[in-house]
Amino acid sequence: QVQLVESGGGLVQPGGSVRLSCAASGFTFSSSVMSWYRQAPGKERELVATIFRSGSTNYANSVKGRFTISRTNYKNTVYLQIDSLKPEDTAVYFCNARSGSDNYWGQGTQVTVSS
Repeated sequence: QVQLVESGGGLVQPGGSVRLSCAASGFTFSSSVMSWYRQAPGKERELVATIFRSGSTNYANSVKGRFTISRTNYKNTVYLQIDSLKPEDTAVYFCNARSGSDNYWGQGTQVTVSS
């Protein structure tokens, strides 16, 4: 069955960095569009970064220059590097895969930015 398993979240100090990983299985990862979303308490889920099968990327304006999405197809894994963390980056981060007409979600990983 399809699985998206996020990892790498935790408590991080402001200005720090974190690298999130999402391990995928059960679908053709290499031809899928992979994205990271986040949802802060009391807010709607928002798209932060997308990487296409070509390797091209898109970012939300609010995270440009601090977030980097990447993928390793032979590992079926997508990553999100977050630098210069701010308290407003505190959220649950979700991995998303679009494979043809199918849309898959992971369970999320919590990132908390606090001193």
